[in-house]
Amino acid sequence: MKKLLLLILTILFMSSSRGQTVDKKWNIGLHGGAAQYNGDLGNDFYKSGHAFYGFGGISFSRYLGNRLDVMAFITKGEIGFSRENAYFRQQINTGTINFRFNVLGDESFIRPYIFAGGGAIMFSKDVTAKQRSYDYAGPSFGGGVNIRMGQAVNFNFQETFLYSTGDNKDGVEKNTNDAYLFHSVGLTFNFGNKKDADKDGIADRNDKCADTPSGVNVDIKGCPLDKDSDGVADFLDACPDIKGLATMKGCPDKDGDGITDAEDRCPDAAGKTEFKGCPDADKDGVVDIDDKCANTDAKYKVDATGCPIDNDKDGIFNEDDACPDQAGIIALKGCNDTDGDGVADNEDRCPTVKGTIANKGCPEMAKEDVKKITQIASKIYFEFDKSILKDISLPQLDALVEILQRYEGANLSIEGHTDNVGED
Repeated sequence: MKKLLLLILTILFMSSSRGQTVDKKWNIGLHGGAAQYNGDLGNDFYKSGHAFYGFGGISFSRYLGNRLDVMAFITKGEIGFSRENAYFRQQINTGTINFRFNVLGDESFIRPYIFAGGGAIMFSKDVTAKQRSYDYAGPSFGGGVNIRMGQAVNFNFQETFLYSTGDNKDGVEKNTNDAYLFHSVGLTFNFGNKKDADKDGIADRNDKCADTPSGVNVDIKGCPLDKDSDGVADFLDACPDIKGLATMKGCPDKDGDGITDAEDRCPDAAGKTEFKGCPDADKDGVVDIDDKCANTDAKYKVDATGCPIDNDKDGIFNEDDACPDQAGIIALKGCNDTDGDGVADNEDRCPTVKGTIANKGCPEMAKEDVKKITQIASKIYFEFDKSILKDISLPQLDALVEILQRYEGANLSIEGHTDNVGED
């Protein structure tokens, strides 16, 4: 039973909010309980073996400060006394106004209080009273406790003492004024409008962020929730569950390259935006994580893997290959040497005939052919005072053609001169 009671109280505590405060200044309560008498006939106060007389009541209170309220308490019920030698019973209505001092502030879950004041007592006509009459309650005083049960509901216990100015309601008058004790329990309800400019449910006086946008979830201080405590409110935070930077809309950027980790292909290494946050150490346009040939010289164009391009796959990069579209020999800068004479085909004037480097890949001219050319050159004649060859020269030129056809790479140089015969 004790555990169940503890559980109920814990649930009530966890689900409750503040009671009567500056935001909800009014309170109305419904009460019920039993009344006891103390006077010339005897004393029933706190004696369970004697008669109890029931009553019902209603209360109104107004918040004056964090610990001070003014309270009106109205009851309707019966009061009486019953012994073998003494008896009376009457209807009793009371109305008092009291100032209530709360021992704890309005933020407390349990608020004990004391009160004092005064009022009036009306006794209605019944079997022992001849007519309706009035007395004053001076003073009225007592104490109680309010226990919060919800948004604006309190469970109330209260003990109220009324000291009457009269001494004849019990039928005996011995200069001892009658007194009455009301034991009551009840529910009280707080109401009133609180000032909440941003409509976030937190009163302006407690709101540390009074301009919160509409619809944004807030904490108990009225500030937008920030689950990851990164200083960026959840409603503005692109990464509300991960601590990040305000400049990154609340998202982290571990490498500080200005790209959030979620969008960064290389979150642990600073890179560039165009490379989605990855570095390119050799600046070849292929990021390091994709680059199979790191530190490539800047003079080389590279493929998608970051390696220099070699179109003909001969092991020589295009920029170094004199023949980039035809596989060749490294010694000849990537070019072929079909006749194997050491002169690359692209520079060999006789690529299918083995020659010499000095003769640009063509074979050397035979000595007898050199001699024959010399003889032919000495037998070329022109008409006098004209640029017309003499017929005697034609067979010599035909013989020269035959020699030149045997040497495709040969160069022919033709020169002429005049003599001192004739006029200028």
